[in-house]
Amino acid sequence: MAKTVAAIVGRPNVGKSTLFNKIAGTRISIVEDIPGVTRDRIYYETEWNGKPIVLIDTGGIEPKTDDLILAKMKTQAEVAIETADVIVFMCDVRAGLTADDRDIGIMLLKSGKPVIVCVNKIDSIGALPMEYYEFYELGFDGDPIALSSLHGTGTGDLLDRILELSPADDTPEEPDDSIKVAVIGKPNAGKSSLVNKVLGEERMIVSNIAGTTRDAIDSYVENEYGKYTFIDTAGIRRQSKVLDRIEKYSVLRAHAAVERADVCVLLIDATEGITDQDERIAGLAHEAGKATIIVVNKWDIVEKDNSTVKEFTDKIRTSLAYMPYAPILFISAKTGQRLNKLYEFINYVNEQASLRISTGMLNEVLSDAITKVPPPTDRGRRLKIYYMTEVGVRPPTFVIFCNEAELFHFSYQRYIENKLRETFGFNGTPIRFVIRQKGDEK
Repeated sequence: MAKTVAAIVGRPNVGKSTLFNKIAGTRISIVEDIPGVTRDRIYYETEWNGKPIVLIDTGGIEPKTDDLILAKMKTQAEVAIETADVIVFMCDVRAGLTADDRDIGIMLLKSGKPVIVCVNKIDSIGALPMEYYEFYELGFDGDPIALSSLHGTGTGDLLDRILELSPADDTPEEPDDSIKVAVIGKPNAGKSSLVNKVLGEERMIVSNIAGTTRDAIDSYVENEYGKYTFIDTAGIRRQSKVLDRIEKYSVLRAHAAVERADVCVLLIDATEGITDQDERIAGLAHEAGKATIIVVNKWDIVEKDNSTVKEFTDKIRTSLAYMPYAPILFISAKTGQRLNKLYEFINYVNEQASLRISTGMLNEVLSDAITKVPPPTDRGRRLKIYYMTEVGVRPPTFVIFCNEAELFHFSYQRYIENKLRETFGFNGTPIRFVIRQKGDEK
């Protein structure tokens, strides 16, 4: 069934994100009583009366502004309007009908799209305030919908109206089989620039102001290499520098983006080299068990000689010694240099993270490893390993049964891991072991 796409637009701070989150039933868009908090287009798919609706939350529109970020927010809202089937025009009854509301109304009339005027912050739907009737002056068809995005009153009427105005048909829709790719890294490493280059459009606001992207944003891409959903995330700062509440929510979004990704692309700024912050962010992907590619961005502006790549690679391997499995790619998000190679890497590590090995083959490798390097002993007790089996993927997870789990030291686990990698690959993905001892009911 085709999805109805509805874009929520309006002036800053009229309650767009509050409505978006209320319908979603979770805090997806960051909500603060500060104009301009939502800067990019945020998407959420929901269902109403058995029919799918895709909501787009947008940054507030400032019709006339010289501010760089506000101007780009206006552009993002305009793009959302172009891609939507229905426009939800949010207004604030407490502010009344403003000049900016009128200017936005004119812009929406020119779009030719169906528009639903929503008058927000009306806590009592039964007794409408006189200010509500001002919004008929905007000239759109149908009565304005009175609602409270904070309390959720009126949202059912809104969703009903969205479906009424939708041109969507009942064509069955393909299931989402795309690879989920989280683009992670510290602020200003070029994450949004990379996703914009991949998309061929300015999907994310790009500027040289650190912290521009505040939400995790999904973008679908299909090309000759496959199907991908790129998740652009807010840059993750040091915890000591996460000063305001909005920034804290953004860091949480980045963590959540890592959790739902199949592959993480860790973007490192070549002009700064690898930093402690890069190490910490890489650790998030590693601990979450995600297939990871280390992508060195801005390589086009680095002065190079014959040893530059090797020196940079050695520094990364030293700093990120805990993830030697992650391949390294040098690119330029600005020029698109080696971008096609990125798709090949994503496909490869995604396959490696999904590898399933039969128990028979695993135990052949295990037996050979034990023969070459016998298990350790401790005060006369020797570790005995009975067999191993794979119980999960993403990451590949193996249960090893032995006589005493405490004898199975980390160093010997690393040895077994290396043998598995030598034989089967598992490039780009961490490996997990679960040690079970004889008599362990778990």
